[in-house]
Amino acid sequence: MPRRPSRNQARHFGLARPDGAEVFVESEGRGRPGVVLCDGLACDGFAWKYLRPALASRHRVVHWHYRGHGRSPLPPPGTPPSIPQFADDLSAVLDATGLRKAVVMGHSMGVQLALEMHRRHPERVAALVLICGSPGHPLDTFHDTTLLRRALPSLRRATERFPRVARVVTRASVRTGLAMELAMSLEVNAHLLRRDDLLPYFTHVERMDPRFFLRAMQAAAEHGAEEHLPAVDVPTLVVAGDRDRFTPTWLSRRMALDIPGAELLLVRGGSHTAILEKPAEVNAAVLRFLRRRVRPSRRPAGP
Repeated sequence: MPRRPSRNQARHFGLARPDGAEVFVESEGRGRPGVVLCDGLACDGFAWKYLRPALASRHRVVHWHYRGHGRSPLPPPGTPPSIPQFADDLSAVLDATGLRKAVVMGHSMGVQLALEMHRRHPERVAALVLICGSPGHPLDTFHDTTLLRRALPSLRRATERFPRVARVVTRASVRTGLAMELAMSLEVNAHLLRRDDLLPYFTHVERMDPRFFLRAMQAAAEHGAEEHLPAVDVPTLVVAGDRDRFTPTWLSRRMALDIPGAELLLVRGGSHTAILEKPAEVNAAVLRFLRRRVRPSRRPAGP
């Protein structure tokens, strides 16, 4: 267990897991309920640029990096990633930060993780905020086609066989600006999103092991929590962009309908990065939801 600094300090540490993996954890702010932020695939926190400080002004906020992401090293060989594994890591993160339970917020793949966390560790979840994500099998609905799911096995075989080539291709697409131009033209709302807010994503993808990236993508593709939605018994806010092509809006609408009592925020003009495109709207809605729907626990939110 890491030594805990005083509550007034921002702090970070590496948390060792029983299988030899290590996850990076950072914590800031004070106030109840505590909030934990769960990233999307191949992300290390870029999506929370505006929401995180807004939350930290009122709440204890914990952010962590999945295995093989950001400042968390690759796990030992023979421990393939999975969404349930990430959920168990998250439970250990809560233990290490002194949170009995927390509001679990997820963006993109983090939505799957948040729902899996509720399924496996419901006593640790005070509420859910599910942002621009699918409850499961996201490659089946990516751009409303199954093309990526069908292409993934071939991509994985090629990357596992030629990892250095995959690194070179990834580096070239990022450093030439090709990846950024494609994203700004096809995937996000370029009229609302600042390029500087998207750049950290590509910087992280360039550093990430391409084999682990595709293994994690496979794990997300195989995971489903759709059947668990009616069993969600905590306050839930679903946030969706009406121009999201990664996670088509109809998925978010259906998820909000399937979760008892869930609220839906539809961000007009928002894409998969609606959280960065209209931060004032999203921040206000999330803070209002926490104030109205989530009662602070009696136990302090961490040390």
